[in-house]
Amino acid sequence: VQLQASGGGLAQAGGSLRLSCAVSGGTFSSYDMGWFRHAPGKEREFVAAISWSGGVTYYTDSVKGRFTTSRDNAKSTVSLQMNSLKPDDTAVYYCATFRGAYWSGNYYNPASYDYWGQGTLVTVSS
Repeated sequence: VQLQASGGGLAQAGGSLRLSCAVSGGTFSSYDMGWFRHAPGKEREFVAAISWSGGVTYYTDSVKGRFTTSRDNAKSTVSLQMNSLKPDDTAVYYCATFRGAYWSGNYYNPASYDYWGQGTLVTVSS
């Protein structure tokens, strides 16, 4: 399974960016997916997750109401729409596929994800 993230870049505070993650190999429509980010000097952080069907999503509190994750199983892609960006959103963003059972209890745990994209840098200027 390979994941290719794209869409990062430079945005001003209050602006928007849309990240995409293309997944090849495996059966994308069966994967629960997650988004994480890693900022300099900080721990890797859960951002958002979406179930295999797209019917269930989770977000960390700091992005609720600003970020939206979605997926297109026909195109094997998952997206993260980021609005009202803040400088604190600056990080490398990663998409990943969940492994194991009980996603609803482990969606926030990076150790529960096996395949990861290479990351895409998002920089938000004030």
